[in-house]
Amino acid sequence: MSPRSGRALAAMALAALLVACGGPGATTGSATSTPSASAPPPARSAKPVSAVGRSIPVGLRIPAIGVDTPVMKLGLAADGSVQVPPIAAHDRAGWYEHSPTPGQTGPSVILGHVTVGAYGDGVFRRLGELHRGEKIVARLENGTAAVFAVTAVRTVSKAHFPSSEVYGNVNRPELRLITCGGKRTGDGYLDNVIVFAVLSSAAP
Repeated sequence: MSPRSGRALAAMALAALLVACGGPGATTGSATSTPSASAPPPARSAKPVSAVGRSIPVGLRIPAIGVDTPVMKLGLAADGSVQVPPIAAHDRAGWYEHSPTPGQTGPSVILGHVTVGAYGDGVFRRLGELHRGEKIVARLENGTAAVFAVTAVRTVSKAHFPSSEVYGNVNRPELRLITCGGKRTGDGYLDNVIVFAVLSSAAP
C-alpha cells in the first residue's frame, strides 16, 4: 500500500471507526467514535513473508476460538461511517473494502459482532481470548489461504481508539480483527477488542 493510500485510509478512519457491537436493540448500520493517542504499537515478528496478490476474502478461520465464518464485503454508509455486518441469526464477519485484501502489503481490516441482539453471541464473541502466535486463516477468492500469526491482542476504550496503529501504513502484510468488548451498556459496549496479526505463510 502506498503512503498516500495509507494516509487516506487513516484519515477516513478518524471520521468513521470500525466498532461492530450488535448489542441489545442494535440495528444494521454503522457506528462512529473519536480516536486519540494510545499505548505503543504491538510487537512485530522478525521473519518477513512476501505479500500475495489482491484477492477478496471469502472466509475466515480461527481454530483456537472455534471461528469458521464466511466473510462479506463492507463499504461506507450514507453518512460516511464504516458499515458493519447486519444483525442476523447467521452472523458473519466483514472485510472493509477500502483496506488491503488479506496478504497484500498493509493492514487488512476485518470486523465482526460480539453479540447480535436477540440472536445471541456474535462471530467474534471470543476474539479477546486469542494469544500471541495463534493462527488466523483468511480464505481468498482465488483459492489462496493466507495464514497469519497473532502478534498482539488489545482491549481499548472507544474514546481512545488507536487509529494510526490500526489503519496506518505498514511495510508488510498484516491483519486487524475488530469487535466490541469491555463493559456492556444499554446500547452497546464501551471498548473495542483489536487483534493484530502478521502474514506467516500463503498457499493455494
